Amino acid sequence: MTDNLTSIVALDARTSVPLEKTPLETYVPPARPSLIGLSRGELAQCLGAIGVAPAQRKMRVQQLWHWTYFRGARNFGEMTSVSKEMRARLDERFTVDRPEVVAEQVSSDGTRKWLLRLPSGDRLEKAHEVECVYIPETDRGTLCVSSQVGCTLNCAFCHTGTQRLVRNLTAGEIVGQVMVARDRLNDWADRDTPSGGRLVTNIVMMGMGEPLYNFEAVRDALLMIADNEGIGISRRRITLSTSGVVPNIIRTGEEIGVMLAISLHAVRDELRNELVPLNRKYPIAELLQACRDYPGASNARRITFEYVMLKGVNDSLDDAKRLVRLLKGIPAKINLIPFNPWPGTDYECSDWDQIEKFSEYIFNAGYSSPVRTPRGRDILAACGQLKSETEKLSARERQALRAMAMTD
Repeated sequence: MTDNLTSIVALDARTSVPLEKTPLETYVPPARPSLIGLSRGELAQCLGAIGVAPAQRKMRVQQLWHWTYFRGARNFGEMTSVSKEMRARLDERFTVDRPEVVAEQVSSDGTRKWLLRLPSGDRLEKAHEVECVYIPETDRGTLCVSSQVGCTLNCAFCHTGTQRLVRNLTAGEIVGQVMVARDRLNDWADRDTPSGGRLVTNIVMMGMGEPLYNFEAVRDALLMIADNEGIGISRRRITLSTSGVVPNIIRTGEEIGVMLAISLHAVRDELRNELVPLNRKYPIAELLQACRDYPGASNARRITFEYVMLKGVNDSLDDAKRLVRLLKGIPAKINLIPFNPWPGTDYECSDWDQIEKFSEYIFNAGYSSPVRTPRGRDILAACGQLKSETEKLSARERQALRAMAMTD
């Protein structure tokens, strides 16, 4: 199993195309690190570092947790139940900063996309950016969250996959995206609305990156998001989507317990090898066995199989029949995703009547087969379209900058 910071690069012998990219960088904390994303135990250690007595730490941790994740405090000055002296000591060493909103785009359908800048402690480091998308619906509000700057994988139909993998996000940077959304939508505990209902009700780990190649940070962030004393989004309203990192699928069920989605997209290994090159490492049969073994899977907690509809590629009736046979015995639903075009792609979306025929066959076979309504296409916020426009320096360029700095 690959390490979070030094993923193995596996090459396809025929094409020499990397199945997995190696992160170019690791996280460098700023001089005053944010407390966002720290566990209660880590918060207690931070309090100890500023002289808080052991007997007081549990109470102080609960205060910080409440103000940070329940009320959404953006600085220590807002934490009025904490003494002024304590707030001053905290402010000298730490912050409760989240990612900075660089740009916001609003689609004609109400979808919002935020370009978020991540703070860095390295003065030579160009600030990294990720994208996060909020999709309002009549019965819910879904936030699509990123797990990496860039992506580990090279899925042929995905715009995000064309980027280099710069680095993994920290748990704080993942949780911070949810907090930014609540900030922008005025969605914290004291939100003044007639219904009092939340706007962000569901989380999908379907943004930039492959979540299961950043497992520990994603796990810690999702457990924090689900914590009932803070953000409090139920695990049954959190879905993690993976392209098929088989060794970490069972761990997801055991250690996180959220809903699982699989980016399948093909029913034959030879085609999936092309669309999702990771399939050469973890072929369909191995992937589906991990799904059969997924802890907690049942008719009430079905696994979602995502299937992008590509014209003339994977959308035949024969493909639909094979899909039904493949998923036999797995509590499943199939999300059919009309392909969302992006600049430079060679793929086209299937014709609508073909998508309907495909969906009808699956439905008649006993599977739920909703066709995902494209949202945010006009701002490149739809599925498979996310790609930060930030230019990233190469490792060699960074070394040159550091060498220049040392000679100044």
